[in-house]
Amino acid sequence: MFNRVLIAADGSDHSIRCAKKAIHLAEQNPDAEFTVVYAIDGQTSKEDILHHYEKSVVDEKRKRRLEPIKNLLKEKGLSYEIKFLHGEPGPAIVDYANKGNYDIVVVGSRGLNALQEMVLGSVSHKIAKRVKAPVMIVK
Repeated sequence: MFNRVLIAADGSDHSIRCAKKAIHLAEQNPDAEFTVVYAIDGQTSKEDILHHYEKSVVDEKRKRRLEPIKNLLKEKGLSYEIKFLHGEPGPAIVDYANKGNYDIVVVGSRGLNALQEMVLGSVSHKIAKRVKAPVMIVK
């Protein structure tokens, strides 16, 4: 049974599908705890600041990206928290997951930046290789 579930999300359609699968895995357990992590790398941070000068606007935009996932968890009455990580998504999520005591990490097979994925390798692949807990990659 999954008690502690980490969902790696970026607001993409793939991450929403990922969240739905994670919820399905653990919804039979009313005590399940979900952590949704969104990693913000340097390039994303620069782009956000260039488009929105105020930090509060940038923070609100990031929160809105995760709103569909938050709503899914609320609908089911599940316990959750949202964490924003800073750094390259793969290593940042791996580090966070390995420091936590998660029963499973669920990640989408693709995210918002397909070009980076082609050039640098997928975030999901990096997570699957390095996280100590079981990892589910959702297509």
